Amino acid sequence: MNSTTAVERPEVMEGIVITARAAQEVVRIKAENNIPESHALRLGVKGGGCSGFSYVLAFDDKPKQNDEVFHIEGLTVHVDLKPLFYLSGTTLDFSDGLNGRGFVFNNPNAQRTCGCGNSFGV
Repeated sequence: MNSTTAVERPEVMEGIVITARAAQEVVRIKAENNIPESHALRLGVKGGGCSGFSYVLAFDDKPKQNDEVFHIEGLTVHVDLKPLFYLSGTTLDFSDGLNGRGFVFNNPNAQRTCGCGNSFGV
Protein backbone atom coordinates (compact mmCIF):
# COMPACT_ATOMS: atom_id res chain seq x y z
CA MET A 1 0.00 0.00 0.00
CA ASN A 2 1.34 3.42 -0.94
CA SER A 3 1.30 5.61 2.19
CA THR A 4 0.78 8.81 0.24
CA THR A 5 -2.43 7.97 -1.56
CA ALA A 6 -5.95 7.01 -0.55
CA VAL A 7 -6.91 3.35 -0.75
CA GLU A 8 -10.38 2.24 -1.88
CA ARG A 9 -12.00 -0.57 0.10
CA PRO A 10 -15.51 -1.84 -0.61
CA GLU A 11 -17.98 -2.57 2.23
CA VAL A 12 -15.36 -3.40 4.88
CA MET A 13 -14.36 -0.70 7.31
CA GLU A 14 -11.82 -2.11 9.78
CA GLY A 15 -14.58 -3.18 12.16
CA ILE A 16 -16.38 0.17 12.03
CA VAL A 17 -20.14 -0.07 11.59
CA ILE A 18 -22.44 2.66 10.33
CA THR A 19 -26.06 1.79 11.01
CA ALA A 20 -28.72 2.26 8.37
CA ARG A 21 -30.30 4.98 10.55
CA ALA A 22 -27.01 6.91 10.75
CA ALA A 23 -26.51 6.58 6.99
CA GLN A 24 -30.03 7.89 6.35
CA GLU A 25 -29.32 10.89 8.55
CA VAL A 26 -26.06 11.64 6.72
CA VAL A 27 -27.95 11.59 3.40
CA ARG A 28 -30.65 13.87 4.87
CA ILE A 29 -28.07 16.36 6.19
CA LYS A 30 -26.28 16.47 2.84
CA ALA A 31 -29.53 17.15 0.99
CA GLU A 32 -30.74 19.74 3.50
CA ASN A 33 -27.45 21.65 3.33
CA ASN A 34 -26.95 21.38 -0.45
CA ILE A 35 -23.77 19.35 -0.01
CA PRO A 36 -22.96 17.65 -3.31
CA GLU A 37 -23.87 13.98 -3.42
CA SER A 38 -20.30 13.23 -4.48
CA HIS A 39 -18.91 14.45 -1.12
CA ALA A 40 -17.87 11.73 1.31
CA LEU A 41 -18.37 11.46 5.05
CA ARG A 42 -15.15 11.99 7.02
CA LEU A 43 -15.00 9.92 10.19
CA GLY A 44 -12.15 10.45 12.62
CA VAL A 45 -10.84 11.56 15.97
CA LYS A 46 -8.80 14.53 17.13
CA GLY A 47 -7.08 15.41 20.35
CA GLY A 48 -9.22 17.43 22.74
CA GLY A 49 -12.49 17.24 24.58
CA CYS A 50 -12.88 16.59 28.28
CA SER A 51 -11.74 12.95 28.02
CA GLY A 52 -8.76 13.30 25.66
CA PHE A 53 -10.13 12.68 22.16
CA SER A 54 -13.14 14.01 20.25
CA TYR A 55 -14.95 12.38 17.35
CA VAL A 56 -14.93 14.10 13.96
CA LEU A 57 -17.75 13.99 11.43
CA ALA A 58 -17.41 16.17 8.34
CA PHE A 59 -17.83 16.12 4.57
CA ASP A 60 -14.94 15.96 2.08
CA ASP A 61 -14.93 16.51 -1.65
CA LYS A 62 -11.90 14.21 -2.07
CA PRO A 63 -9.75 11.98 0.12
CA LYS A 64 -6.69 13.37 1.85
CA GLN A 65 -3.21 11.93 1.86
CA ASN A 66 -3.07 8.71 3.96
CA ASP A 67 -6.86 8.22 3.90
CA GLU A 68 -8.57 4.92 3.42
CA VAL A 69 -11.79 5.14 1.43
CA PHE A 70 -14.64 2.82 2.36
CA HIS A 71 -18.09 2.24 0.90
CA ILE A 72 -20.65 1.23 3.51
CA GLU A 73 -24.43 1.60 3.80
CA GLY A 74 -24.43 3.47 0.48
CA LEU A 75 -21.96 6.08 1.75
CA THR A 76 -18.40 6.83 0.77
CA VAL A 77 -16.40 7.30 3.97
CA HIS A 78 -12.89 8.76 4.38
CA VAL A 79 -10.83 7.71 7.40
CA ASP A 80 -7.23 8.72 8.08
CA LEU A 81 -5.07 5.71 8.90
CA LYS A 82 -3.75 7.18 12.18
CA PRO A 83 -7.06 7.37 14.11
CA LEU A 84 -8.33 4.12 12.59
CA PHE A 85 -6.83 2.30 15.59
CA TYR A 86 -9.04 4.28 18.00
CA LEU A 87 -12.17 3.68 15.91
CA SER A 88 -11.84 -0.07 15.37
CA GLY A 89 -15.01 -1.78 16.60
CA THR A 90 -16.97 1.49 16.81
CA THR A 91 -20.61 1.68 15.75
CA LEU A 92 -21.89 5.03 14.49
CA ASP A 93 -25.62 5.26 15.10
CA PHE A 94 -28.21 8.02 15.15
CA SER A 95 -30.60 8.60 18.04
CA ASP A 96 -33.84 10.52 17.83
CA GLY A 97 -35.16 9.77 21.30
CA LEU A 98 -36.22 11.56 24.45
CA ASN A 99 -32.62 11.91 25.64
CA GLY A 100 -31.64 13.93 22.59
CA ARG A 101 -31.14 13.85 18.87
CA GLY A 102 -27.78 13.22 17.27
CA PHE A 103 -25.08 10.84 16.21
CA VAL A 104 -23.98 8.30 18.81
CA PHE A 105 -20.57 6.62 18.88
CA ASN A 106 -20.46 3.24 20.60
CA ASN A 107 -16.72 2.69 20.93
CA PRO A 108 -15.48 -0.44 22.74
CA ASN A 109 -11.96 1.07 22.92
CA ALA A 110 -13.11 3.97 25.11
CA GLN A 111 -11.96 3.55 28.71
CA ARG A 112 -13.79 6.71 29.74
CA THR A 113 -16.23 9.13 28.16
CA CYS A 114 -17.63 12.51 29.06
CA GLY A 115 -21.24 13.29 29.81
CA CYS A 116 -21.95 14.58 26.31
CA GLY A 117 -20.67 11.37 24.69
CA ASN A 118 -18.60 13.28 22.13
CA SER A 119 -15.20 12.70 23.70
CA PHE A 120 -13.42 9.65 25.00
CA GLY A 121 -10.15 8.40 26.44
CA VAL A 122 -8.25 5.16 25.89
